[in-house]
Amino acid sequence: MFMFLYLLVLHQILKVKVMKQLSVCLGLFLMLSYYSVRAQVTPERALAALKEGNSRFVAGKSIKPHQDVNRIKELASGQKPFAVIVGCSDSRVPSEIIFDQGLGDLFIVRTAGQVSSYASFGSIEFANAVLGAKLIVVLGHTQCGAVAAACKLPEVPGHIVSLINAIKPAAKLAKHQHGDEIENAVKINVAMQVEQLKNLEPVLTKSTKDNSTMVVGAVYDLKTGKVEFLPENYLSNLKS
Repeated sequence: MFMFLYLLVLHQILKVKVMKQLSVCLGLFLMLSYYSVRAQVTPERALAALKEGNSRFVAGKSIKPHQDVNRIKELASGQKPFAVIVGCSDSRVPSEIIFDQGLGDLFIVRTAGQVSSYASFGSIEFANAVLGAKLIVVLGHTQCGAVAAACKLPEVPGHIVSLINAIKPAAKLAKHQHGDEIENAVKINVAMQVEQLKNLEPVLTKSTKDNSTMVVGAVYDLKTGKVEFLPENYLSNLKS
């Protein structure tokens, strides 16, 4: 009888240990699967997905993916956006709509003139280093009020002046270019912000140098809905 009880207890102990080991293995498998999926979304593939989505939006053929009840339930356990959009707060430029994406696809950081501060930097780094989004798009837009204010320098109340001051370098450089001053300033502002993020220590400067992260600039046209991606050497081709 004693031997039977001993064997029964031993069996239960071994059973618990096996279950714990299986649980650990399952956890490791799920974690590796998660990071494997994230690794498959390269910066290049993420950029292609955004371009394809914007093309659908402009053509009036948006498919509005990942916007159903199942997607809501799926995201309740966590998020894994494939791109970060650092955009302007303007209500006419909703990133998920113009890129034809859905819930959990994009990590959005928005301020007027897409001016970044420490809180914005931390949010961008979190999306990149923790959530695994390897594409960062700085998205400006035509007829941007914040950029226009930096060009015209009107009297403004409160903290609005901090936005204007951040965009002044772009506005100053735009005065030396051919074409519309404000629209040039919009593009220059975006390009300068791209360089700022590429050189942001310690997270982004490392991941951009080893090419695991891509930071690109783009401008949304309010009249057409089309997003124009700026060439990497945009700033170097400007008149000083």
